[in-house]
Amino acid sequence: MTSRTDLERLLDGLQAAAEPTRLRLLAICAEGEWTVSELVEVLGQSQPRVSRHLRILSEAGLLERFREGSWVFYRRAARGPGAALAHALATLLPEEDPLLALDRARLAAVREARRARIERWFDGRAAEWDGERDLAVEGARVESVLCRLFAEARPRSLLDIGTGTGRMLEVLGPFVAEALGIDVSHRMLALARANLDRAGLRHCSVRHADMYRLPLADSSFAAVTLHQVLHFADDPRRVLAEARRVLEPGGLLVVVDLAAHGREELRSERRHRRLGFTDEEMTTWFAELGLVARPPFRLLGRELTSVIWSALAPGRVPARNRAGAPRIAA
Repeated sequence: MTSRTDLERLLDGLQAAAEPTRLRLLAICAEGEWTVSELVEVLGQSQPRVSRHLRILSEAGLLERFREGSWVFYRRAARGPGAALAHALATLLPEEDPLLALDRARLAAVREARRARIERWFDGRAAEWDGERDLAVEGARVESVLCRLFAEARPRSLLDIGTGTGRMLEVLGPFVAEALGIDVSHRMLALARANLDRAGLRHCSVRHADMYRLPLADSSFAAVTLHQVLHFADDPRRVLAEARRVLEPGGLLVVVDLAAHGREELRSERRHRRLGFTDEEMTTWFAELGLVARPPFRLLGRELTSVIWSALAPGRVPARNRAGAPRIAA
């Protein structure tokens, strides 16, 4: 059987996209990764009809489909023969079209409703949050590795995204000249401020902010951390893209999260959106964002595994404006 030519694949993709609902799906799936039920809610169509359109787009290579436990996600193709066409079509769609504008409004409502539920859940667990994060291994083991990474890198500044009670600022603050933690939960931030004050970390502060829209300038931090945050995100790559945006040349990005697993109850009991991540998925995102991945650290727990993924932004590391930071015993 002869393989299809590039022209034939292009024609297949154009034919698959040449339908109003499928163009709308392309536009929506360019904004993150979504389940069928969420897409049904946005489009206002039946699940069988939406599923059929998704199948056609996936078979043409315009969407990526991946199963994670009992959930199936769809997102615009980022690689493969249909990726370039999917991107081109998404850029050609008229933003002022009333139907596409309505889809964006409904999508925003779906996203905000989910985030509000998660924020309420966080607020109700602020006091015991540091324990909640220790799902796979004891926090001390993760913190030991992070201390070694920061003792070697010696970054001038740190941004901790989804800082919670400020634990990462307490652990890594002694290695940097200034540090900022951001979070959406006001109760978490109140605890973080109290913890930082108690620790005497006057160069560390926290701020209320959305990890998808950081109120920070480009290239403004020498290091960025996301500790057990990405599995709550409806669009992990978008969060990483924002982290990359504020990372200065030569800067260090560190992601601590769970390795891919099958614990379905974490979706309902702890509001996890994703059941962990694979090394391939994380390193692919790093590469797409122009980051140079480093070997990950894997920390095995009794049931789950924590992974510390890290990457460097290309470019010359700016001169540090301080003499060496105190070293913390790992």
